[in-house]
Amino acid sequence: MSPFEMSDHETFMRAALDEARRGFAAGEVPVGAVVVLDGRVVGRGFNQPIGRVDPTAHAEVVALRDAAAAAGNYRLVDATLYVTIEPCLMCVGAMVHARIARLVFGATEPKAGAAVSTMRAPEHPALNHRIEVQGGVLEDECRALIQEFFRGRRPKAEPGTGPTE
Repeated sequence: MSPFEMSDHETFMRAALDEARRGFAAGEVPVGAVVVLDGRVVGRGFNQPIGRVDPTAHAEVVALRDAAAAAGNYRLVDATLYVTIEPCLMCVGAMVHARIARLVFGATEPKAGAAVSTMRAPEHPALNHRIEVQGGVLEDECRALIQEFFRGRRPKAEPGTGPTE
């Protein structure tokens, strides 16, 4: 059980949503993350692989790098990572290496989510660190933002060209 109250989770998830909106504005897939240590945000990030020309610049990795720099240590023991969308396998691996204590995410990612959807990577028996996982915090808001982004990216079908016409 997380030491934070649900209102704390919602407060920090709103900060992650703010980061996701920054990504949306930059034309990146709108995923946002914040790292919380001792009750305060010490790292922030949004997806930036396009802008940084870096396939590892996912919101979680950017936030972990920011937090590690602020803490002066790559190990973020007792920290909680809040992210709007369930992390991929690469990001779960980065959390394990950073020794993140807790992961709190908004919406599941059925195609690439590695915390609960496609696999339960934080529970893998070969790992030397365990991460407490909680999903569903502000799930509807997190899902709505990413759906809005992709709706704007999909080409509009012309009348008479749809599968049912």
